Amino acid sequence: MELFERPETGEKALVIHLSINESYSEDDLSEFIQLVTSANVEPVVTVKGSRRAPDSKFFVGKGKLEEVKHLLHEHCADVVLFNHVLSPSQQRNLEKELEVRVLDRTNLILDIFAQRAKSFEGKLQVELAQLQHLSTRLIRGWTHLERQKGGIGLRGPGETQLETDRRLIGQRIRQIKSRLAKVNKQRDQGRRSRQRADVPTVSLVGYTNAGKSTLFNALTGASIYAADQLFATLDPTLRQVKLPDYGELVLADTVGFIQDLPHELVAAFRSTLQETIEADLLIHVVDASSPNRQEQIREVNSVLKEIGADKIPQLMVYNKTDRLPSVDSHVDKDSTGNVTAVWLSAMMNDGVGLLLDSLSTHCHDENTRTSIVLRPKDARLRAKLFEVAQVIKEENTEDGCWVIDVNIPNKYKYLLDEVQSF
Repeated sequence: MELFERPETGEKALVIHLSINESYSEDDLSEFIQLVTSANVEPVVTVKGSRRAPDSKFFVGKGKLEEVKHLLHEHCADVVLFNHVLSPSQQRNLEKELEVRVLDRTNLILDIFAQRAKSFEGKLQVELAQLQHLSTRLIRGWTHLERQKGGIGLRGPGETQLETDRRLIGQRIRQIKSRLAKVNKQRDQGRRSRQRADVPTVSLVGYTNAGKSTLFNALTGASIYAADQLFATLDPTLRQVKLPDYGELVLADTVGFIQDLPHELVAAFRSTLQETIEADLLIHVVDASSPNRQEQIREVNSVLKEIGADKIPQLMVYNKTDRLPSVDSHVDKDSTGNVTAVWLSAMMNDGVGLLLDSLSTHCHDENTRTSIVLRPKDARLRAKLFEVAQVIKEENTEDGCWVIDVNIPNKYKYLLDEVQSF
């Protein structure tokens, strides 16, 4: 049995977007329409309106409810989608009154995540988010909740089906968390090995559909799925990137953020977002062509603060300059000459080199690249360098010495004092 009845391709949806206490935005509606189409559902009609506060029973007023009934019949819509968060009772009352499925914003985002998750970890995380959300509204769609169970082999006489369902869901949540803990332990081992080698980790963050995956492919030469749709990427992907005049770093592509991202998803995807929390640098990708880019930047920073990644240095990347008529790729710098932003088009591969140069400069500021000669008696020091630094090249000389090109973090430069005389 599916926890959520997932919309199937070709379904028609009636979309409801109300202005609550005069807080209306056409851009919010436009983004929600994108969410609807991303779920493979066709929005056939949009109902707009305004209220000072939501109706406690139906969210919409009685007059608007009658209008929705009429439009449902006229357009033969299969599902009603609210660009709002509904309470369990409101959702239940609406389904009973309208006799069709009713999904709110959180349900819709969860459904999109369920469609997009491909990896074992991603599917577990989505199921965890669904179960946590479902546990607060178990009564929806369950016709047997008032029955009582009892007898041989059951938990106890008098236990309602609702209590049994809650117990089973609780068991499944604990099981999923246990499996995710094992997956997370494997990720931690990978992160620790990178930290021991001091390979810098850079994480792409940004609003959904800002072009993170397209930029990731342009930087790494990978071919991960990238599309002009919301939440095209769910599963984190890591690749090595060769920087000019530096060495290698690890680049991570992560899930995009969105306004009013359900807390269940933030919590469930914490292990995925760990790549962001542990990063040395965040590349904050922004859709430069979006009229709401400042609001999107604030939303991303809000989620970063929620997961504890707000203190990590950021490099702003304004993507999609090909959609701006008078903006070429360029670099913004502050008064001290440090790069603060890179303007580029990942789709056109224009300005990607500027970003690579900026990353190389950032890594040079945090590390020192040098060439050293070690004698055979320095084998212990050589082993230490392989542990804490990035060895770019090593050659042996005829007298048994090692010539090593190394990127060493500035905090370990004291180790080189032992070889200054060579």
